Amino acid sequence: MADTLIVGGGTAGCVLAARLSENPDHTVRLLEAGPVWATAAEMPTDLLDATRLPVGQGSPWLWTYPVTLATDDTGNEVAGNIVRGRVIGGSGAINGSYFVRATAADFAAWSSEIAATTWSFDAVLPFYRRLEHDHDFGDRPWHGRTGPVPVRRIATPVPLSAEFAAACAAAGVPEVADLNAPPGTGPADGIGRVPCSIENGRRVSTGWAYLLPASARPNLTVVGGIQVTRIEFRGTRAIGVEFLRDGVIGTMSADRIVLCAGAIESAALLLRSGIGGVEQLRTLDIPVRHPAPVGIGFSDHPEIGIEYRLDPPLRTPETVPLEYVLSLDDIEIRPYTVAFTPGVQRLGVALMRPHAEGVMRLRSPDPVVSPHIDHRYLSAAHDRNRLREAVGTATELLRRISAARVSNPIPESSGAAADRWLWANLATSQHLSGTCRMGRAHDERAVVDELCRVHGVTGLSVVDLSIVPVPLSRGPQATTVLIAERAADYLSR
Repeated sequence: MADTLIVGGGTAGCVLAARLSENPDHTVRLLEAGPVWATAAEMPTDLLDATRLPVGQGSPWLWTYPVTLATDDTGNEVAGNIVRGRVIGGSGAINGSYFVRATAADFAAWSSEIAATTWSFDAVLPFYRRLEHDHDFGDRPWHGRTGPVPVRRIATPVPLSAEFAAACAAAGVPEVADLNAPPGTGPADGIGRVPCSIENGRRVSTGWAYLLPASARPNLTVVGGIQVTRIEFRGTRAIGVEFLRDGVIGTMSADRIVLCAGAIESAALLLRSGIGGVEQLRTLDIPVRHPAPVGIGFSDHPEIGIEYRLDPPLRTPETVPLEYVLSLDDIEIRPYTVAFTPGVQRLGVALMRPHAEGVMRLRSPDPVVSPHIDHRYLSAAHDRNRLREAVGTATELLRRISAARVSNPIPESSGAAADRWLWANLATSQHLSGTCRMGRAHDERAVVDELCRVHGVTGLSVVDLSIVPVPLSRGPQATTVLIAERAADYLSR
């Protein structure tokens, strides 16, 4: 029996397994639903090449979920799909290598939400420094230069990125030298090169950076191809898990269970185990272990795609999908280098602090059945207004690029026609968080406490993006690593 059993070998699970197993007297078992490799040489090229996004149809390394992105003004649902990494390293093994920290304002909101300073910016900064080796700014006091994750900005941007940066400069937008710098060290908003978790052109997930160097430890066991279906309890204490492997059901026990399966699967596991809304559980004939608002009020970043063509087309050498971003308070504008449609470029306009919240519910207690995920994007008038304004700003920037021709311009009207355009061009940033929100025991929206322990039971924690109680103003990869580093400090005591 392990001291700690970690469910999910994604971004957070790999960090936690490596950190907890640093204590040779503490046994750790990590369970991953997808494939696991013992050495970097065994890993597929597509997972290592930072210029590729191995998320196409039929990719063997994905969880794929049908979702409802929004419901428009006529009552029609806007459908979509979201994907997560089902492989050691999780979504960090398949993403665009974007590695931007959450902002100090995000952590101030987080601290306010939980009425504690445990997750304030000052409290988490040492862990951001601990996890990184920043090759550009490692000598600055707010950065690290000895951590497992290499962080670099692309030194020579491709022409498409350079054109966009020049358009921003011509519009008077300030340059942000370091998007990961704390407040007071440069402009709060502006155009900046994206910090990327790459090494010699390879995508560096936490599977690569944390788990592989620790894999030979005798107190660490990593098992792939195993899907955990339910948490087992004795009374209110978690004592193990039920799992499915090669069609066979089995169980494992441990002194402590930590869910690191991501915002969707960690929440689904709690629900299947009887921790969730009473009405939902009873409808599915799941015995109620503890009532909790699992899946209620999650957050994600809605993204509007502006499509444009370049005449003549610019040759885009292979590079990371995003070399620059433009940050404007709660808006992030993303000049993607990859063409999602042949011959058509995409400028993403994302709302980073939306007011609308989503809901996730189980459709069935069967773990094979995907949960119902409703993002409820654009249901708040504030979100529609902000995105209309931001699309206007992004379009004006494109007009400063003489070769750019917008294929799908937004109607000049600011009324219903513009809103319909938003629904028609709506996508998601795939940054779902907050399904198991952190908060005090009396908080009716909280599932875990400030130390990541699930309320109402013992021996069970959640350590991944699902615990974040507020929308994050940046993409979540760097902060997910931070969450695991911070939680490892608690769990190792």
